[in-house]
Amino acid sequence: MAIAKPFPYAECLAALESIGASAPAGDTSLPAPLARTPFDAAGEQFAAVHRLIPLLGARKAMWQAAFDTEQVADELRRYQKFAKPGQPSPQVVQLRRQQAMARQAASRSKQGFIEAATAFVREAGIAVPQRVSLESFVIRWIDENIPKDASAE
Repeated sequence: MAIAKPFPYAECLAALESIGASAPAGDTSLPAPLARTPFDAAGEQFAAVHRLIPLLGARKAMWQAAFDTEQVADELRRYQKFAKPGQPSPQVVQLRRQQAMARQAASRSKQGFIEAATAFVREAGIAVPQRVSLESFVIRWIDENIPKDASAE
């Protein structure tokens, strides 16, 4: 059984969620994990910080879906390696169903990420370069601009 790597932006996501849940409407101070982000608290871009909550949540869902897909595929490979010819065993059938569900979850999480990325890019006023997919651009932007957890490094 593979051990899941921790989501590298969990602390940042928790800090953003605490802003959204408990901060008064007039409070525009950023918590410590977000102090290095390219947003200023006084400008219009601060509204884009609140778009990071669904964006990082969707990135976390993609992270988990990729791990689940990989884990089920590994287990299925192990079972199929020693399978006898003919009708598949019930374990293999169950693993194929799990694999199909994991792929659906991965597709849904990717679609949710693209929707959140579109809203974030629009709100933050970030220009996506031509011939670069929105998904890869935003993932690279997150990696470059959002601080990773100390435990994930």
